[in-house]
Amino acid sequence: MQQNKINILSTRPLSKELINEATEKNIFIECISFIETEMIVDESLKKTINTLSHQSLNIVFTSMNAVEAVAKYLNVIKPNWRIFCIGSTTKKLAEENFGKNAIAGTADSATALADVIISNKNISLVVFFCGDQRRDELPEKLSNKSIEVKEIIVYKTIASPHQINADYDGIIFYSPSAVNSFFSINKINQQTILFAIGNTTANEIKKHANNNTIIANEPSKELLAEQAIKYFETNPTHY
Repeated sequence: MQQNKINILSTRPLSKELINEATEKNIFIECISFIETEMIVDESLKKTINTLSHQSLNIVFTSMNAVEAVAKYLNVIKPNWRIFCIGSTTKKLAEENFGKNAIAGTADSATALADVIISNKNISLVVFFCGDQRRDELPEKLSNKSIEVKEIIVYKTIASPHQINADYDGIIFYSPSAVNSFFSINKINQQTILFAIGNTTANEIKKHANNNTIIANEPSKELLAEQAIKYFETNPTHY
């Protein structure tokens, strides 16, 4: 008996290799972006980042978009920074742009990353490169421990909702912003399995739907997609 065809929606692009791998297993992934990010191009911001590049600082990244934006401003300059960042993709990009030795601490979530920073007793100030829709958890937790947080917004997040006319067995979400963009004009049936990149994204999903939501084992886009594929390999008739 032929296995039922499984349809998954990924709310961010995925590699062709991963999509092809899924197709061979009768799992079909459609990629539609529900948010767009735009690097802020500003002469004042350029001067600020250039000034900071000559200082020894504790830097925080919770987004790959922030790493990419700062790296473009710095070009090939590798400043003397101690970097604290979310693991997986963001960490990988930070290592590529600033060197592995620059990474002072990592965690799987912004809240856990704040704990890592707090555990470094000598830190009294961090520079947090972020987007215009960053979450409050990290800066609030650090501020409550008398650690000054200097926020520098380096990119904008723009909602890009699309009307979905198909029923999906699973939907993969990689950020709270994408969750809000999706549900701003879409509804889903109760049987759809939802996948979230982390607890913050899962909590945002709960505001819109009470579907079964599976949280990533690791905060990685590709690994979350692989986790979704494996789920449907194991549960081909989840309805």
